Amino acid sequence: MVSVKVETIAQDPWNGLVVILREPESRKVLPIWIGQAEAYAIALELRGEKLARPLTHDLMKNMLEELQVNVVRVVINKVMDRVYFASIFLENQGQIREIDSRPSDAIALALRTRTPIYLDGEVLNNMVDLNIEGEEEQQDLERFRELMKKLEMEEEPGAGEEG
Repeated sequence: MVSVKVETIAQDPWNGLVVILREPESRKVLPIWIGQAEAYAIALELRGEKLARPLTHDLMKNMLEELQVNVVRVVINKVMDRVYFASIFLENQGQIREIDSRPSDAIALALRTRTPIYLDGEVLNNMVDLNIEGEEEQQDLERFRELMKKLEMEEEPGAGEEG
């Protein structure tokens, strides 16, 4: 299992939104295409902005706190047909429960609860290494953008849908 941090939210050349997860001690990243609402929720939290009323992920956090349930970790652990899957691990009264989640929702909740995010299993094979000997960070970013153009990733099922 590899710990990752949310590096940024980016827009791909076709106007899709991507959350970039980065392994802190390396130049390895994992791009995951997400919906607009989830990207907005993640971006707000990354910038430390709070709205007057809670968004869905804020509501989830508030409910869990009120019920004295702790978010222990988030694990992005599976990819099938270019769709990523995640689990949120919750602890209550000494019991750990694993809840299936879309990665974007799990990430948004993890940021709000200051919970670690991990990659595991086959997902690790999809990380992109931006470390090129002798190149500056801007050149690495350009290389990453080129790699994104080559990937034919799909948005998560239900991303951006109201429900």
